[in-house]
Amino acid sequence: MNPIIDLVADLGEGFGAYTIGDDSELLEIVSSANIACGFHAGDPDIMAATVAECVRRGVGIGAHPSFPDLRGFGRRDMGLSASEVQNDVLYQMGALNGFAAFHGTKVTHLAPHGRLGNLVAVRADYAKAVAQAAARVDKELIVVAQDGELATAAREAGLDVAIVGIVDRAYQEDGTLVPRSQPGAVLHDPAEIVDRALRMVVDGKIRCATGVDMDIDVDTVLLHGDNPGAVELARRIRTELISAGVSIAPLAEVMDAKRKAA
Repeated sequence: MNPIIDLVADLGEGFGAYTIGDDSELLEIVSSANIACGFHAGDPDIMAATVAECVRRGVGIGAHPSFPDLRGFGRRDMGLSASEVQNDVLYQMGALNGFAAFHGTKVTHLAPHGRLGNLVAVRADYAKAVAQAAARVDKELIVVAQDGELATAAREAGLDVAIVGIVDRAYQEDGTLVPRSQPGAVLHDPAEIVDRALRMVVDGKIRCATGVDMDIDVDTVLLHGDNPGAVELARRIRTELISAGVSIAPLAEVMDAKRKAA
């Protein structure tokens, strides 16, 4: 069986008159979308328009909740309690669920954004708070995560977990990302990034920052679109994956196919 993979991008990350990334172009490339829910980006008009366009194009919809950090784009640690994190995630999921229902669809996955996404991989209290929020809202939600505390908590809560591969970020040997504050944390060479995507999906391997190859079994690959040349790089990754015999499908279909093949 040829590999099957979801391609996802963070969308709807403008606010008011401000836009970030080229959502229209990315929606021609991806099979799923992580949609900002208003706390780090996104407003009601942007959320409504993004959901509607995903429905029109057959792109899977995911909630992309964050810390309440609009000014810092969700990349700062807010020092919140686990209870506050849970309530913030519930609030954001509720907002996106409303737009999804209005447009005749549903939210299929949850993918925490930014600093929250980093911390749920290593903080068990945050991970449990997010997993419980997802499980009590919808037992069919897929939690998108790296290997770590959130993946563990989500499985314990009875949820499916989709492991995300982030091809333009450097990995540490424990499977976590090299912090952005460290040199080399973000990769910029398009050829290297395309090669990493192919190895990750086809061979199940990724080279860590230390030079060691690590096994990785990904269900979805995150494509960024908020920097120069990113859309063209995303298009190139999709093209090369298809040329290698990889099928591209929304995350829910990928998870169904992997269950049937297991």
